[in-house]
Amino acid sequence: MGKIAKTSLKVGLFGIGLEAYWSQFDGLEARLKSYVDVVQAKLERDDVDVVNLGLIDTPEKAVQAGHDFRAADVDVIFLYVTTYALSSTVLPVVRRAGVPVIILNLQPVASIDYKAFNALGDRTKMTGEWLAHCASCPVPEIANVFTRAGIDFHQVTGVLEDDAHVDAEIEDWIEAARVSHVMAHNKLGVMGRYYNGMLDIYSDMALQSAAFGTIIEIVEIDELAAIRGALSEAQVAVALARIKEEFDIQPDCSEAELHRAATTAAALFEMVDRHGLGSMAYYYESTPGTVHEDIITSVILGCSMLTASGVPVAGEYEVKNAQAMKIMDSFGVGGSFTEYYCMDFNEDLVLMGHDGPGHTKIAEGKTKVRPLEVYHGKVGAGVSVEMSVKHGPITCLSVLEIGGKVSLLVAEGASLPGTTLEIGNTNSCYRFPIGARQFVENWNAAAPAHHCAIGVGHIANRIEKLGALLGLEVIRVC
Repeated sequence: MGKIAKTSLKVGLFGIGLEAYWSQFDGLEARLKSYVDVVQAKLERDDVDVVNLGLIDTPEKAVQAGHDFRAADVDVIFLYVTTYALSSTVLPVVRRAGVPVIILNLQPVASIDYKAFNALGDRTKMTGEWLAHCASCPVPEIANVFTRAGIDFHQVTGVLEDDAHVDAEIEDWIEAARVSHVMAHNKLGVMGRYYNGMLDIYSDMALQSAAFGTIIEIVEIDELAAIRGALSEAQVAVALARIKEEFDIQPDCSEAELHRAATTAAALFEMVDRHGLGSMAYYYESTPGTVHEDIITSVILGCSMLTASGVPVAGEYEVKNAQAMKIMDSFGVGGSFTEYYCMDFNEDLVLMGHDGPGHTKIAEGKTKVRPLEVYHGKVGAGVSVEMSVKHGPITCLSVLEIGGKVSLLVAEGASLPGTTLEIGNTNSCYRFPIGARQFVENWNAAAPAHHCAIGVGHIANRIEKLGALLGLEVIRVC
């Protein structure tokens, strides 16, 4: 299989009005069209194509707009309500386009200048001015019709310009739509098998594809072995130089182990490129003394490098967490493979980490590489990564599969300075606003798998919007 063709997020935009008004009120149509242009400017991004159909003011135009959006293959639609308009100018558009819709209920100013308005003296002019401000008027009608038609909708309410809330909400919706687009065009590679007996991580891959649109491709460790065996020493040297540049190599690491890790890293990058993978989940054990064991005991550095390069890799064949990591990375906040393992009740902290891989781009300082004489619960020995997530706000995300349904579990907290365990693992101290005890109980109550993805910053609002666009329940712990 090859690579998925890259496409940009396509955002549809249309404003609505009532054709009967234009001949009655001079300048109203042109004024409202200019407002649609203002909204377009708010939606434009370097990596976003805006399909602006302008002002739709009759049911006939609405039918054509639906065809136009469908032909343009838009991912999401922003419906800008400029003034009162018939719901019959809305439903045909959204129904045929068949994509999520966000209603922009934005009036041109924060408050009408009542004194100036009443001083106009001409009641026709006054009515036209009033119509230019009554964007809120048809929103209940639209909401009613959407609901009766079984169409989900979302809202942003505020002022057209200089409204920080509106701008932040639009940014969040655009980002959520972009990540939804990324997930629908992502190819997740799975290599090896599940960690034996970890029943919580077993995934329904068809369900994951249905929920996110992800293409899942099974890749063979035999192919990785063949790639690895065919590498030139020059290729390995490039990977080794990168490792020494990107990581803080501890003095007790042997050159032989670093060379072994570099060889596997180079092979991993080649395999990912060959298949066009955007994320990966893996686990394997093999038997002592085989080539496959040599590979699987030297993957942590390469998997960490891939994760930092936009191809998140989850260990223990945790497909659901590979999805969570990809979501977080697509939001630009990282997404490091982790689990909570202990609490510090004296400091009210939750300790979280894993034996790798880690997202080195969100590390506090340079990620250390340490040798391990044993990979606990796994085969062999080798080098591993030791890092803490950057101090500051963080978000935890878990992808759940419960009762044949995919949902998202999210919590916001903070990564804090503190003493961590120097055991060659990723380790961080986290504090949550509801306290360690309540966080753990509430998180567990949602019944996630024991892995999650950690990203920097607070993005629960964006994850909630992603869930809304995908039709997935979002459970917010804090």
